[in-house]
Amino acid sequence: MSKRAILLANLGSPDSPTTPAVRRYLNQFLMDPYVIQLPWILRRTIVSLFVLPTRPKASAEAYKSVWTPTGSPLIVLSEQLKAAVKSKIGDMPLALAMRYGNPSIEQQILALTENKEIDEILYIPLYPHFADSTVTTSIEEAKQAIEKHNLSVSLNVLPPFYDNPQYIDALVKSAESYLSQDHDHILFSYHGLPESHITKLDPSGHCLQQTNCCQIEHPAHKTCYRHQVMKTTELFVQQMQLEKSRYSVAFQSRLGRAKWLGPNTEDRLRELAAQGIRHVMVLCPAFVTDCLETLEEIAIRGEEVFKEAGGQKLTLIPCMNDHPAWVNVLSDWCQT
Repeated sequence: MSKRAILLANLGSPDSPTTPAVRRYLNQFLMDPYVIQLPWILRRTIVSLFVLPTRPKASAEAYKSVWTPTGSPLIVLSEQLKAAVKSKIGDMPLALAMRYGNPSIEQQILALTENKEIDEILYIPLYPHFADSTVTTSIEEAKQAIEKHNLSVSLNVLPPFYDNPQYIDALVKSAESYLSQDHDHILFSYHGLPESHITKLDPSGHCLQQTNCCQIEHPAHKTCYRHQVMKTTELFVQQMQLEKSRYSVAFQSRLGRAKWLGPNTEDRLRELAAQGIRHVMVLCPAFVTDCLETLEEIAIRGEEVFKEAGGQKLTLIPCMNDHPAWVNVLSDWCQT
């Protein structure tokens, strides 16, 4: 009888909020060909000459502003999620890995397969939406680890769950208590992505060629990040019965000069303030655990941008983290 182990995988974090640690982390992250999709020599040139000399210091300061007494928010919250799931699934082996930083995917696969009875790993990348820079690179790292060590174990990957009714229901339940408070507008802020990452995966030429391409049924949607985040928003809005005028979608975390998905979150916050919105709530469904991009980029810098533009209050709706509804869903997937 086959014996399954579960491996949860998140993006990762520097080991500490220091410039050297952030530099190591950014080097690993940005040199991934799935993240900066350029030939190695161009990627190396950009990272070494234009990013690593200055960005690590600034990023370290950002990390310091959200670092907890027990470590990186993303790591701490992911560990809490793992512990909550473990309490639900009993003796089934469960581990947590990071694509960048520690603990690595390779380390955790080796740890799980020390038990020679394990012949299947259910691999759960903790990303609701597909992108090469999150899902594909995570899966490839796991496959390479198995091949490198000649492990007799199969890898069963949970696909992106952006439209899974259980996920949508958990997302809604995790946000309900916030959305019951007085507010003027909800901004769905998703992590940004260069448009080229999407069009590269679509040989048909459907994606991003017309304003309503995400609403037109097409096979390209299987790998279209923009379609998938729009679908998550649509399903959330339907379940919460939100009026169209009360919400909007934007994309955060741009890097470099390439054309990225828009509108940009900070630009949208300025527009909302100019339109008379005084209290905006921001939900970040691309992340299942709070991290630098939510706690610093939105709750700190985003609030500053909104207030400077005339808004009065920005409320970050926390990610699902270890909310009981999300823990129940993830535990159910582990055992299905």
